[in-house]
Amino acid sequence: MAVTTGTSFVLAAISSVLIFSGMQMFRPWFSSSQLHTLLGGYLGSLLFILCLTALGNLETCLFGKSFQVKIFPEVSVALLVSLFASATIHRVCGSSCFLISLCALYYLNKYSQRVYAVPTAPVVVQTGKKKKNTS
Repeated sequence: MAVTTGTSFVLAAISSVLIFSGMQMFRPWFSSSQLHTLLGGYLGSLLFILCLTALGNLETCLFGKSFQVKIFPEVSVALLVSLFASATIHRVCGSSCFLISLCALYYLNKYSQRVYAVPTAPVVVQTGKKKKNTS
């Protein structure tokens, strides 16, 4: 079910605050074992995607539908926020958050290009044969 840009901004912002606060509340549990630390990195990457979605939707509401999210400052800010949240739990949690976030960004970009890219005009290739003049 699709929602409007403003509603998506509110949902992404609330979800990112909930994930951030949950990560901070359960900090001892996330640093208790290796698997829990990787799970904390995964939650950090979810925080990255939600922060990026919230920033992109906010800018779309403010600047119009033609505005696009770019590497700097939007992606960089969202990545730094998620890395900070993950690194406060455990250093390995921060590095796994970085790697998973980069993979998520790659697939998010790939999906965005497939859905929103403007199709280009087909290229006409001429063969090497010439027409004969029959005059």
